[in-house]
Amino acid sequence: MPARTAQRRASVVRTGRGVVPGLVVLTALLLAGCQSPTSSTATIAANDHRLRHPIIVGEGTKTLDLPIGSGTRKLSPQLSAVITGFAQDARARGGGAVEIVAPSGSRNEAAVHAVLPEIRQAVTRGGVASGRIVTRSYRVNDATVAAPIRLAYTGIQAKAGPCGRWPDGINFTASGTRHDPELNNSQYHEFGCSTQSNLAAMVDNPTDLLTPRAAASGDRNRRATVFEKYRAGEQTAGEYKEGDGAQVSDAAGS
Repeated sequence: MPARTAQRRASVVRTGRGVVPGLVVLTALLLAGCQSPTSSTATIAANDHRLRHPIIVGEGTKTLDLPIGSGTRKLSPQLSAVITGFAQDARARGGGAVEIVAPSGSRNEAAVHAVLPEIRQAVTRGGVASGRIVTRSYRVNDATVAAPIRLAYTGIQAKAGPCGRWPDGINFTASGTRHDPELNNSQYHEFGCSTQSNLAAMVDNPTDLLTPRAAASGDRNRRATVFEKYRAGEQTAGEYKEGDGAQVSDAAGS
């Protein structure tokens, strides 16, 4: 509504107590109809779970704890395969070095020393050079505990969180304000944290979260074939005969 038209209509408004100046009504109309979208945009951005719980891509330490029983003298094939897979990840995503941290003073210390050579062999099968395998120990104060052997490597990782922080409740904030997404576009603080953490843990290559991968080169032989058919006036797309492929009735068994 133009400002002059609104001013003429709101010149005076009669109420039960008298006359209200038209300037007050005009100001209210302008404030109600001309709200800046900046405030609503800022509110939505402040409550975006991707901004509240961002996925951070950076250098971190990946670990693998191996449970070793006191009576163990040989690695199982399953555990050996797990170690080899961990070493393959270290070579692909890390600097190609693996650290083996063995417990000292624990109940299973003898078993640990018995399987250490097999652990090194499993790491080597994963593509890590023997010169890139470092072994050190950590002290266990309780001699009754069967402490694990830890494998570790440093590489690029994606992480989000930590989750589990509840500065506000699900329904009400600490100040007593009710969370109502339909009214104020707000969510409780933990909303989306687990989803972000799961996505960070599942992504195969953390750098994919930063930038897309480069496109692979095209098939020059196929491109030449298509051009030759185009010049000859032939069909360049694949030919599909009627009846090819599955039908819904076939999948349903009817």
